[in-house]
Amino acid sequence: MTDFSKVFQSMIEQSQEMARAMNPALEQFRFPDFSSLMPTMPKEAMEMTFGKTFNPGGLDAKTRLFVTLAALVAQGSQFEQQIVLTVRHALEAGATAQEIAEVIGQMSVFGGVPAMTKAMHLAQAVIAGKEGEK
Repeated sequence: MTDFSKVFQSMIEQSQEMARAMNPALEQFRFPDFSSLMPTMPKEAMEMTFGKTFNPGGLDAKTRLFVTLAALVAQGSQFEQQIVLTVRHALEAGATAQEIAEVIGQMSVFGGVPAMTKAMHLAQAVIAGKEGEK
């Protein structure tokens, strides 16, 4: 195995580990092979989204999900399903309802009050559903 192959394999394994940390249902997660479309994409995409090869002390799953949630809220209601999924994954990664509300509330400055309000309603529905499962 070449040095690049070792690094790439390490990134694949780390991405699978991070995906499972964000959502245990992704136990069989496999990153698709885009090498025929763009030869450097797998390495770059893995490092950018999940990898810790060059940053072993990188962000944990909950923090990554908070960052994702913040970005989705700031972009407005065009990403409702992604907000719902991200809130669900954040709860699974150990986030509290209060933490999720704080992230969403902070985004009112960047995405506007309507975007924050919509995201808050979506998050409340997810949280209420999770509480109903217990």
